[in-house]
Amino acid sequence: MNDILVTRDPLPAREGLLRIGTRGSLLATTQAGHIRDQLVVRGHAAELVIISTEGDRSDRPVAEIGVGVFTAALREAIADGRVDMAVHSYKDLPTAPDGRFVIAAIPPREDPRDALVARDGLVLGELPAGSVIGTSSVRRAAQLRALGLGLEIRPLRGNLDTRLNRVSSGDLDAIVVARAGLARLGRLGDVTETLEPVQMLPAPAQGALAVECRAGDTGLVALLSELDDPDSRTAVTAERTLLADLEAGCSAPVGAIAEVVESIDDDGRVFEELSLRACVAAADGSEVIRASGIGNPDRPAELGLAVAAELVELGAREVMSNERDKP
Repeated sequence: MNDILVTRDPLPAREGLLRIGTRGSLLATTQAGHIRDQLVVRGHAAELVIISTEGDRSDRPVAEIGVGVFTAALREAIADGRVDMAVHSYKDLPTAPDGRFVIAAIPPREDPRDALVARDGLVLGELPAGSVIGTSSVRRAAQLRALGLGLEIRPLRGNLDTRLNRVSSGDLDAIVVARAGLARLGRLGDVTETLEPVQMLPAPAQGALAVECRAGDTGLVALLSELDDPDSRTAVTAERTLLADLEAGCSAPVGAIAEVVESIDDDGRVFEELSLRACVAAADGSEVIRASGIGNPDRPAELGLAVAAELVELGAREVMSNERDKP
């Protein structure tokens, strides 16, 4: 559906019309538009309401602005009734719980891996030493440096088109971005390599959307729960529990990916397990601590806590503390 109604000045609530808060970028409105379409298909009228966030108004690195820069304004719009719900990139949400709201749905997750977009169709291993790579993420920069390829890492902000143009214009040799954003905008043709987790672990909850509303709005919670994907919720719960237990924010150099996978027992019976791989990296790439585990998909938080504990035992908190103490 392409006839998405968008307003920048929230209208008074109209009977039966769901107002969906979203950031104004093309990616954000595309993501929220997908949720709108899913609601319309189910017989629920909805419109998008653009909410400006601090992260949209600033050119400073996200790590400098603080946690929640892309989500706080959306949450306040829910709280004060300007919108009924909001669609977030889940990785942007703070890990600290806020009792005013509930994540009513986590729709099927896009591929959570990172993607390289490089000049001349090159893959990461083909970029010569000294190549200049742009990334907006401390986590990506740290893991790139840890690979020891002699790459120069530069900060990168702006919308997706702006970032892609930095490569096509020759300003940068390559950029690393979330594959999910490129997929949602129909730009997978620009990807020169999808980075496997063994090269770069994605951010916790990368590729997942969070559909959030007021906790007390039980009718809307029930309606939105129809959009929920259990496997996506399970994986994201494990990843974000790990992030929260490490007391790290969404911009910390922490990578994690969880997957519900099928296994076979000794009697040949197929059953499901939840796998979780995670890392904490020093910003300069001098150290990367890794841990992994397997658990019950019905208890994803337990697995997140267990793998976080292993990272802590291996020195993760010291690595993160050293990064925070640097000027």
